Amino acid sequence: MSNAPVYDIDPDAFWRDPYPDLKIMRRDCPVAYVPQLGATLMTKRDAIFVNEKRTDIFSSRQPGGLMTQLMGENMMRKDGDAHAAERRAIFPTVSPKTVKTVWLAGFEENADRILDGIAPKGEADLVADYALPLSAEALKAITGLTNMHFAEMNRVSQGMIDGCANYAGDPEIEARCNDCTASIDRHIDERMPQVEAAPDHSLLSVQMRAGLSDEQVRANIKLAISGGQNEPRDAIAGAAWALMTHPDQLALIARGEATWSQAFEEYARWIAPIGMSPRRIARDAEVDGVSLEAEERFFFMFSSGNRDEEIFDAPEEFDITRDLQQTISFGAGPHFCAGAWASRALIAEVALPKLFARLPGLRLAEGADVPFVGWAFRGPLSVPVVWDA
Repeated sequence: MSNAPVYDIDPDAFWRDPYPDLKIMRRDCPVAYVPQLGATLMTKRDAIFVNEKRTDIFSSRQPGGLMTQLMGENMMRKDGDAHAAERRAIFPTVSPKTVKTVWLAGFEENADRILDGIAPKGEADLVADYALPLSAEALKAITGLTNMHFAEMNRVSQGMIDGCANYAGDPEIEARCNDCTASIDRHIDERMPQVEAAPDHSLLSVQMRAGLSDEQVRANIKLAISGGQNEPRDAIAGAAWALMTHPDQLALIARGEATWSQAFEEYARWIAPIGMSPRRIARDAEVDGVSLEAEERFFFMFSSGNRDEEIFDAPEEFDITRDLQQTISFGAGPHFCAGAWASRALIAEVALPKLFARLPGLRLAEGADVPFVGWAFRGPLSVPVVWDA
């Protein structure tokens, strides 16, 4: 077993707000074993940046891991040539060119349609009424599962996210996750003959044309759904909340002194929608003075690295003008998020600017409570707002 210092957490408190514990770990035990998670956590930015690339020690391949068991062995759970081959196969779907020439127009159309529906009402929950359907409609197009209702896309994504973070082994969470993956398989079954007859840029279509196996196709679509719905949804609603609660930052954008892209990237640093990435220790090794044993569970804590006091000035403050070059919000190594370009386009080019342009005087509802939860994945449960309808 690892000889890393032991750091105990209250799982409920960590789920509500992991940042106080992560701050202590960065200071006192940057590589620490957390018994309640059954894993060793790395919390310093530079250590994460270097070690995430050392796949000979920190392997993404986890045959017994929750994601592999629940969703199949997707490309996120592969290293080296196997990972690279599948990443090349899906690139036609997620490339910057495809995002700009194929997906962006659809993002804009969906945002306009959703805002048309809520604008006259004068009030909404930005999570349920805007961010959720907008991110789900984008994901339907990108995955090719256009036959799935946006609410079902959100449900199955959340179910898989919960399942993959179910380190306590709750049987109800596992059962819901299995029901969600079965729903995805049914929708894939229905769409396969359609995209075979009429190929497009969707993830389903490009994987089939690239000759990936049925198991690979399904596992990678489930991977895309697990990460491609919750994180954009949470980042849209969360970044809007951050700007409403920091009107000085919003004013910088209005005056042309900062951009929506800076706002999104700073939000992703400040409150990481993707808080960590799990690894399996592939062989006995010593890292930063800590001995690690093969087959142990290890977490790279991106959320902690993005608040590293040695890298970022005043890291607990939301400041869209800061230098963001050293953030690791989308990862740092060969598993850098393949959907990063699509997320940036959806959120920074469409969701945020259209929201604030269309809803004049957008502000939090009086007395609104905006609870944030999660440590592996983090976002607001609701963001009640009003505007001058």
